[in-house]
Amino acid sequence: MPSQIMSEFDALEFRNALGRFATGVTIVTTVDAAGERYGVTANSYNSVSLDPPLVLWSLAKTSRSIDAFDACKAFAVHILGAHQEDLAKRFAASSADKFAGLDVHAGLNGVPLFEECAAHFECTLENRFEGGDHVIFLGRVEHFAHGDAAPLLFHDGKFARVEAPENEA
Repeated sequence: MPSQIMSEFDALEFRNALGRFATGVTIVTTVDAAGERYGVTANSYNSVSLDPPLVLWSLAKTSRSIDAFDACKAFAVHILGAHQEDLAKRFAASSADKFAGLDVHAGLNGVPLFEECAAHFECTLENRFEGGDHVIFLGRVEHFAHGDAAPLLFHDGKFARVEAPENEA
């Protein structure tokens, strides 16, 4: 396997190498003091701790939503189900009102929550950290729920799904 030497570092090849790791797909939502809702698709999500219950995710500093998330007191991480690829694409794009026409309800601190996700975690902001060209948000899970939906995955630059084992197909 050829390796990249740091003096020959190629950002595109690095991104391609990172893409070999399959991740879940999430949408992270928050609301600002004026009640405006924000949401972004993110696959940079991870569990951190069971005691206390902590999760993290990161957002590019160039994101249009960075100011809202930087100032937030709470956010929700939605683990998307395999049936929610269109929702993932909607929140990955720049648009005026990503929430238009969607069925959402207010969760912790008014943060928007989606129905029919594989799981969601309502968090209070515990801390934020600089992480290169991203900000890393650490949240304390205050409430959570999960269902039976198979997760939506992202691998090698495209959406993917979990295949059922042969004995269940």
